[in-house]
Amino acid sequence: MSAPAPALDALRARILEQLGEVIDPELGLNVVDLGLVYGIDLEGSVVRVRLTMTTPACPLGEQIVRDAEERLQQVEGVTAASVELVWEPPWGPERMSDRARDALGWGA
Repeated sequence: MSAPAPALDALRARILEQLGEVIDPELGLNVVDLGLVYGIDLEGSVVRVRLTMTTPACPLGEQIVRDAEERLQQVEGVTAASVELVWEPPWGPERMSDRARDALGWGA
């Protein structure tokens, strides 16, 4: 039996909040604002996050994935977490939040 929708929404919000603490060291911005989070799958208290990098050549990809996994383990209600690094669809700057665009000087 799955959790009620409000409980899943609350868990998803806590997950996004924690992922918002995962910083891309090269850009100094979090993976949520950069648009690097491609998906969050919840199955009970088990979470799987699909994450990408701005480029496949990113030298810090493994570090960012480890940081995300560690932070997900801290989320109340999560008993197991994994992060899958994906490359499709390719990341593009249109995925960034307005806040990230402004921080990088890409605002309108």
